[in-house]
Amino acid sequence: MKKILSTLSSALVLFAVLFSFNTIAKSAEYFSIGTGGPTGVYFQVGNAICKMVAKIQSKEHGRKKGTDKAYRCSAPSTGGSTYNIGQIMEGELQFGVAQSDWQYHAYNGTKPDKVKPYNKLRAVFSAHPEPFQIIAGKGSGINSWSDLKGKKVNIGNPGSGQRGTFEVLMENHGVNKSFFGSTSELTSSEQSGALCDGKIDAFGYTVGIPNSGVAQAADGCGSYIVDLQTGPVKKMVSDNDYYAWATIPAGTYKTTTKDVKTFGVMATVVTSADVPDELVYAVTRAVFENLEDFRDDHPSFFALDPKKMIKDGLSAPLHPGAIKYYKEAGVM
Repeated sequence: MKKILSTLSSALVLFAVLFSFNTIAKSAEYFSIGTGGPTGVYFQVGNAICKMVAKIQSKEHGRKKGTDKAYRCSAPSTGGSTYNIGQIMEGELQFGVAQSDWQYHAYNGTKPDKVKPYNKLRAVFSAHPEPFQIIAGKGSGINSWSDLKGKKVNIGNPGSGQRGTFEVLMENHGVNKSFFGSTSELTSSEQSGALCDGKIDAFGYTVGIPNSGVAQAADGCGSYIVDLQTGPVKKMVSDNDYYAWATIPAGTYKTTTKDVKTFGVMATVVTSADVPDELVYAVTRAVFENLEDFRDDHPSFFALDPKKMIKDGLSAPLHPGAIKYYKEAGVM
């Protein structure tokens, strides 16, 4: 009899453990945020969001009182802006970080050769400003856009915002790849090392400041940022709301001895109209209710302002889940 009771007891314990595990497994919802290269600020944005999502979770199934589900977040390194938008369209990612110009082009279908039109794209919030920077190697003799002629230039990997923006710059200056001595398609994590090793003379990079990759090139081997105020750039800024003038202050890097003027975009967080309102609401709430912690995650985030985050650089409609939180929080 004791053996039977012991067996029954063991079975009940096993059932309880399995039931509990199954309940937890069913209550957890996994989602992914597309970022960028591991040395870029997009990677920091995605992982900061995941930290904030984790912060609002409690010990009970990993959720805090007041939330309906336990969310599990990952923010893998990806190819960047246009790649992220494409993967959101395919349902492989639920969120992504993207430059404001590529958010605009994807939603409006204005550059189908560079990013697939996607009218279900929805905005969640904008993060930090991103100056487009041309970083030139020490001794390269590059001090302007025209000096890039005949040089070895990295234009960025396909699928990245920096590649798309570099190609837009080429179009507006009336040149193609033959303008340069040679072009490469290195990722953001590869380009600084290549510049310091003399394999390239310059690279273009759309990124928040300060950035560890740019610091590697500037502080490590004397590379510097080139002023970019050509006539075509002035026209780009005046004709397009998603571009704005940007200044990289003196002292940002060792070789930045004076302010550098260039143009830039906003880093934005986007999703799809097909992503449930509940999930977008939870992610938005996690960030905005822990904004001080979010700001502390990277110097680029120090000036984040909730009122600006819900409108600056956003051309796609806001997702209803985000709107719900903004109205509840009184920022909209």
